[in-house]
Amino acid sequence: MQDLDLKSLRLLVAVCDAQNIKLAAQQEHIEPSAISKRIAQLEAVLRTRLLVRGRRGVQPTAAGLALLEHARSVLHTMQRIEADVASFSRGIKGHVRLVASMSAIGESLLDDVAEFMRDDAHRSIQVDIEERLSKDLVRIVGEGAASLGVCWDNLDFQGLERLPYRSDELVLAVPPNHALAAHTRLRFEQTLEHEHVGLSPSTAVYGMLQRAAARAGRTINYRVVVSTFDAALRAVEAELGISVIPRQIALRGHREGSLQVVALADAWALRRFAICFRDQRSLQPAAAQMVAFLAGKAPA
Repeated sequence: MQDLDLKSLRLLVAVCDAQNIKLAAQQEHIEPSAISKRIAQLEAVLRTRLLVRGRRGVQPTAAGLALLEHARSVLHTMQRIEADVASFSRGIKGHVRLVASMSAIGESLLDDVAEFMRDDAHRSIQVDIEERLSKDLVRIVGEGAASLGVCWDNLDFQGLERLPYRSDELVLAVPPNHALAAHTRLRFEQTLEHEHVGLSPSTAVYGMLQRAAARAGRTINYRVVVSTFDAALRAVEAELGISVIPRQIALRGHREGSLQVVALADAWALRRFAICFRDQRSLQPAAAQMVAFLAGKAPA
């Protein structure tokens, strides 16, 4: 198969976004006939139809949708390559792309990265941080799209190397006038009679709590489901329910007197984070320095 050129892929994305070849041509400063020729060449190379014209404009076929997804990814990667290489002309001596779970970002990771970058020895290192679900994070690091990942250590790392990072503790956030507010320590099972504020089913915390409830032969009664720990805190403060969140986030994120923090007696409430990477020996110097710095934050 012939190579697919980037310009044709970019024009395909433009046409699909605009749903109109003439409008896409105006945006790309090119003649509509030139775009049509490029699309026809793509279809000839791939031996399948990519676009169909209809009353609502131009629409991608099933094959076109598949190619569109890959085209967006390829173009995004090329943009990042250009930006990464260009950064060296501005005096940047290293670039670390780090993906992390919501829990890691919500707790100490951003503070640790900031401390790392304030060190004079690291001021010429650029760090990009992106939040991802733990299962996606492992795949991204495994594919080489990111140098490092930070997440809980209780998942399948699929052959990635890892080092311990920080630990944390899940606690129960409770409105101050709630029936459970008088307790200082509870088993999670004891909370299941009450309405909960939960996180998205795609998050690791959701899965952990579902398994804990199942072991107790119970289910969790969710009154509200939110997307972040901060939103969960706000919901608890609004007395919409109770919520299981990391202690650091609970103590740092709430207004004084707006909620009560209750410890959980379950063993799974104590968690450890890990730094994962493909091969420590092949890490770029900047990434290796960050790994060493973050690993130094692990409890003795």
